[in-house]
Amino acid sequence: MPVSPLRVAIVDDEEPVRKALWRLFRSAGMAVETFASGREFLDSPALPRPDCAVLDLHMPGLTGRDVQQQLAQTQPSLPVIIITGKDEPGVRESVLADGAAAYLLKPLNDHTLLAAVTSAAREKLPTPRC
Repeated sequence: MPVSPLRVAIVDDEEPVRKALWRLFRSAGMAVETFASGREFLDSPALPRPDCAVLDLHMPGLTGRDVQQQLAQTQPSLPVIIITGKDEPGVRESVLADGAAAYLLKPLNDHTLLAAVTSAAREKLPTPRC
């Protein structure tokens, strides 16, 4: 029986970051959808829903933190990875306490990000997909 690829949503307001992450996840055999804002992601009717969401912390409008909090209410089983280029005191602890699977700093290490997404998505899945 064929194995479905992990589905990852990338939410980042910076197009070069979205493109780079899209390439990274595609090269790892994952299905990827990108969104330029938190609102675009939350309003997306795209199905199937992702196995993991990678959210930029600092975006205009809805921040990654805002999206994380809304997902905790509407899709509590969806793993979230928070990424940021601007680390601030207490934020890591706060997002992890609220259920984020990981908090990673830009520039991102490809292997660390792939491992975090794979681990978070597999914990969500009822059975392993490999």
